[in-house]
Amino acid sequence: MSGGVVSAELEALIADHLTKNPDARLDELVELARQGLPLEDVAVLVQSVEELVARARGFGRIQDLLGEPGVVEIMINGSGPVWIEKNGRLEPTQLYLGAVDVSVLVERVLQPLGLRVDPLSPYVDARLPDGSRINIVVPPVAVDGPVVTIRRFGVEPLALDAFGPLEVVELLIGLIEHRASILVVGGTGTGKTTLLNALAGHIPVRTRIVTIEDTAELQLTGDHVVRLEARPANREGLGEVTIRELVRNALRMRPDRLIVGEVRGGEAFDLLLALNTGHAGSLTTCHSNGSLQALRRLETLALLGGVDLPVQAVRLQVLEAIDVVVHVERLGSGRRIVSVSEVVVPEDEQSEPGDVRAAVREVWPDLSRPPRRRSVRSALAATRIGDGSEAGRR
Repeated sequence: MSGGVVSAELEALIADHLTKNPDARLDELVELARQGLPLEDVAVLVQSVEELVARARGFGRIQDLLGEPGVVEIMINGSGPVWIEKNGRLEPTQLYLGAVDVSVLVERVLQPLGLRVDPLSPYVDARLPDGSRINIVVPPVAVDGPVVTIRRFGVEPLALDAFGPLEVVELLIGLIEHRASILVVGGTGTGKTTLLNALAGHIPVRTRIVTIEDTAELQLTGDHVVRLEARPANREGLGEVTIRELVRNALRMRPDRLIVGEVRGGEAFDLLLALNTGHAGSLTTCHSNGSLQALRRLETLALLGGVDLPVQAVRLQVLEAIDVVVHVERLGSGRRIVSVSEVVVPEDEQSEPGDVRAAVREVWPDLSRPPRRRSVRSALAATRIGDGSEAGRR
């Protein structure tokens, strides 16, 4: 009997049993396969049954990739090989998906969530049960077939020392302890959310933290964490809950610190007001190519909030709200912190700050100028950098 015929027989057998017994155990299904196909090799049957169960209960043929250590991104570009990002590198896998496989995956992801994707609404964001984020784009927007991108967050969180040397780790921990408000910046896929999670892990465990995210990704271990997640509109265009609305609501929830997964719109202004009115020590991220560009973008986003304020007033809010900007990049050695910069209001421009260029002062790795913010001075003084030791200046 040929392998293709055996596969078809086995698939029909397992599918029929799972229809009648959805909670059937794997060993029960293997025994059923052995009875139905007694001449087949047991090892082959076990492997085939596992694959069929994954297809039936999980996310089809990519189920194994979702559980593979080191894989942080899975990319399906229509029919063809599945690409992954593993250990900081993009590479194709030996797994090839056809149009039917991709369609089955899309249906299994969206159906339980009550979401849809079609030519009229050709893209959608969703979250998998393990916390991973998935984006789906279909034709006609996706010219070569459905494109599925999965960013995994069910993997073990990284520690701060995965992003830089000991001296910068000590500096960042000190900044957290001294309630510095930190903005993490970088490009797409540089590890901003992962670094944000690592930073938040050093907030005292009894601190009341309210997290606000577009898709819940942070994995905090504190005793008093409240998680809020934005919600897209349903099929009728109703029920949308935006990040900005959640930021405003969070202020009524008595947070000690706010953590906003990413600012990308008018919620930037509400966050700036919160940071300037008693919520120091909060954390957020922003897409940017550098510290200076991040402050300018934050200013622009705040103005998009429809506030009737002059640019100078908004700029002053930015400079007073953010204490430190941490810039992370994806290098050949992985995701690394490339700079930590202090944000200050230029002394000669207190009343009407000009360009933000003069407000960004690098404190790591450039140690030539002493910091002016108290939280940064205190954090720096407790590190190898601040004590003037040779180890801290390498």
